[in-house]
Amino acid sequence: MSSHALTALSPLDGRYASKAEALRPIFSEFGLMHRRVHVEIEWLLALATDKGIAELPAFSPAQVAQLKAIAADFSVDDGARIKTIEATTNHDVKAVEYFIKERIGNDAALAQAKEFVHFACTSEDINNLSYALMLHDARERVLLPAFDRIIAKLRELAHANAALPMLSRTHGQTASPSTLGKELANVVARLERQRKQLAALEVPGKINGAVGNYNAHAITYPELDWRGFSQRFVESLGLDYNPYTTQIEPHDGVAEYCDAVRRANIILIDLARDIWGYISLGYFKQSLKAGEVGSSTMPHKVNPIDFENAEGNFGLANALLGHFAEKLPISRWQRDLTDSTVLRALGTAFGHTLVALESLQKGLGKLTVNADRLAADLDASWEVLAEAVQTVMRRYGLPEPYEQLKALTRGQGITKDSMRDFITGLDLPADAKQRLLELTPGGYIGLAESLAKDI
Repeated sequence: MSSHALTALSPLDGRYASKAEALRPIFSEFGLMHRRVHVEIEWLLALATDKGIAELPAFSPAQVAQLKAIAADFSVDDGARIKTIEATTNHDVKAVEYFIKERIGNDAALAQAKEFVHFACTSEDINNLSYALMLHDARERVLLPAFDRIIAKLRELAHANAALPMLSRTHGQTASPSTLGKELANVVARLERQRKQLAALEVPGKINGAVGNYNAHAITYPELDWRGFSQRFVESLGLDYNPYTTQIEPHDGVAEYCDAVRRANIILIDLARDIWGYISLGYFKQSLKAGEVGSSTMPHKVNPIDFENAEGNFGLANALLGHFAEKLPISRWQRDLTDSTVLRALGTAFGHTLVALESLQKGLGKLTVNADRLAADLDASWEVLAEAVQTVMRRYGLPEPYEQLKALTRGQGITKDSMRDFITGLDLPADAKQRLLELTPGGYIGLAESLAKDI
């Protein structure tokens, strides 16, 4: 069939292709190949730099540049050549090794180095470092910037609406008021905590041979400090060194990474559902787009589709992220191959996360606050002042304050006048009574404004 977007099996390569574009150079098979070539070339250069390997003299500056260019200039055509080699080897990492040997084999000055390509490496030495580089690049280039844009937009809305009173709802029932800005500030604080944890996570890697013991290394060059050499190499890639592994790096770091993204996604599902509800209550209006249709049969509809799209895609992402976190740290004995096929789906999870983040960003940008609707809800909810009145009564020792307010308000309609009549009859100091008489639902917001402004 055609490679047209309409025939794509995954919506990430079809309907949502433009939204997932930033991740394609990282998590595609091309992205994996590119990083494998990079790791192989850097390993070869590192071996040549070490004075203990007499059979591999140091490369000249021109040779170093030539080798680095194989990785830096890696193209789709190069990837296709690797696939052609793989058709014979039936082994993707071996195909990368042969590709590099092919590129340097016709150069007399480099030909001496051919058999040091992939020296003492198991495939997983190359793979784990390549996937670690993919995760590192995705975090720094795509995910953190996308989360930061959401945080910045929510902070902007929190500050702009810091003083705008809003009726709270606990258990779906009217509750002590907040401000719209404070409710958004809560989300900012939660996201910043998860963002900090994601940014601080180690991205571990290893290069220690077939079962993690440097067997081939030590038998060939027993005089070299392979543990120190390997640590320096892994850290030179910008990764964190893991000294204890089987054939595979155990993927605990991948699990932690996926869990961190999943927790941030859960917070944003919570936000998307709340905003959806506030739109339903009329607290927000959504800007209209010319020609857009909300329903195929009901012309009046302006649906909260961006928040629904975000919720759905966060859910898809989290289903995969949860599987990665639970499955990848488990491998039979010194290794099985179940992680290999699972790791290839990493981009799908982060692709759905990115689609969700972009939908959420778009939805937040469409919102307009309906202050009149917020005020109307508050003005119809004088019962929420029962907390304020009974707490002041407690201060001044009035009998059974909670019970009196419960009898007055629970399950009953309370008006401005009935609440003020009750306050007037209380034996309170004049200043305390006056403060309660002047109180309105919209004025009963505690420290919400300052909390929202301080985020």
